[in-house]
Amino acid sequence: MFISTLLLGVMLGSIYALVALGLTVQYGLARIMNLAYGEIVIVASFAAFVLYSSIGINPVLTLIVAMPAGYFLSWVIYAIMMRPLVKRSGSRARLEVDTILATFGLMFALQGLLLVIFGGNFTGYTYLNTPVDVLGVTIAANRVLAFGLTVLLGGALYYFVTFTRRGVALRAVSTRPENALLVGIDVNKTSRMAFALGGALAASAGVVLSMYQTFTATSGVAFTMKALVVVILGGAGNPLGALCAGLLLGIVETFVSTYIDPGLTLAATYAIFLVVLLVRPTGLFGKAGI
Repeated sequence: MFISTLLLGVMLGSIYALVALGLTVQYGLARIMNLAYGEIVIVASFAAFVLYSSIGINPVLTLIVAMPAGYFLSWVIYAIMMRPLVKRSGSRARLEVDTILATFGLMFALQGLLLVIFGGNFTGYTYLNTPVDVLGVTIAANRVLAFGLTVLLGGALYYFVTFTRRGVALRAVSTRPENALLVGIDVNKTSRMAFALGGALAASAGVVLSMYQTFTATSGVAFTMKALVVVILGGAGNPLGALCAGLLLGIVETFVSTYIDPGLTLAATYAIFLVVLLVRPTGLFGKAGI
């Protein structure tokens, strides 16, 4: 029973981590609090649904298209909406307030567009919903696939941020943008790349989630809030922190649901969130560059 609960918690936590990876890049590295993040996830979910149900395109192959599309869409959003806000902001606090207000409006605009196109009903399909034996525990293959993609994308992001020259530039911009200018780093270009990269990761999460979970045009808010909790717990801009925090939440929720009461899972999540905020405001693993 314990091993079964633990494995199911890890699988659930990997989904939380996958959803949070893009937001930890946008908020922690690009310095933009994107309240429309969940809507990008849902747009990718609907895209995967349409491609699979209409012309039978494998959702895994959809990732090849969805990630560049998410990158391009977020690049355009940054160029049109975020760059003027970044340019006029005198501090990180001012930038956070401005981007929260701007993306709050963008969230409703994207929701309205999705409602017009797809309506408000739940949508979904199943892919790879076949049982797989993992250490004696039966788990759906799509959950195992989601776990594998989380490890792959999270590991690649961690390597990129930690060991590459562009990753070092991202961390420099996230911590001291005024000093980054002194060493020849283009702050605007670097922030735009980080925001677009976060959009690509959001699109990948949307495609993976669509394989087994129903969703609506207004489901994005829930994904944004869950991703934000994971990002703050793990440390903004810290990919390894997002992975570990997502797994932690998934395991805690599963154990609480199994051994205590399913109705207390949300309470347990936010209890951990509040404790970490009080004890370690920078997150369990610290912010990027700290």
